Amino acid sequence: MLQPIIEQKLLAAFEPQHLEVINESYMHNVPAGSESHFKVIIVSENFDGKRLLARHRSVNQTLAQELAGQIHALSMHTYTPQEWMSENQQAPDSPMCMGGSKADQ
Repeated sequence: MLQPIIEQKLLAAFEPQHLEVINESYMHNVPAGSESHFKVIIVSENFDGKRLLARHRSVNQTLAQELAGQIHALSMHTYTPQEWMSENQQAPDSPMCMGGSKADQ
């Protein structure tokens, strides 16, 4: 299972105050039981003073092996504790995938 590996790596790298790793593969045109599309919500003091791009790069580096293999898409929501509080501890919902060819129909 890929989700616990992602969680372990992010916990070790960022010591987050809040972490959610959500398998959103069911929202995409993939076989049932797939682990290819994930959403990560991570709240860490490690993001203080870092721009969004730097935050995303650090998550990508932490998950480089998984991104090179099984993960097809990774949605990231990276917050400082203060930002998370100002967002009322809510990240945006992910849209349903149109599946490429499904949008053409």
